[in-house]
Amino acid sequence: MYSPALAIRRTSLVAVYGTLKRGLRNHHWLQGAAFVGPDIITSATLYDIGPYPGARAEPSRGIEIEVYRVDAAGLQALDRLEDYRVRAPLSGDYNRAVHRTVFGPAWLYLYNRDVSGCPVIREGGWPAAA
Repeated sequence: MYSPALAIRRTSLVAVYGTLKRGLRNHHWLQGAAFVGPDIITSATLYDIGPYPGARAEPSRGIEIEVYRVDAAGLQALDRLEDYRVRAPLSGDYNRAVHRTVFGPAWLYLYNRDVSGCPVIREGGWPAAA
């Protein structure tokens, strides 16, 4: 029996918005992943944490993302990088949730820590264009 909720939880797509994007310092963590394409989502807002951004599931005018197809080992590596804890998702730096992209449902890492006083990016990408 087909379950849309189960299919979404098993997605192999990951949407990235910060240091994992092409040309940025953590992109090497996506080695072996297939670049699917760019997209703009309105289901998240970015906060400039300083050396990296954090996304929150808050409406925006459009955040630039890149979508990749990853295998299970690649997703586990990203979980380690983002301090996502499967058994206690709200205790790490990031949680992950499925968001819709033009390529289908994709995991998006959401920042768990306090963003008070951090610059908000409701449109565009990170790092913000000068």
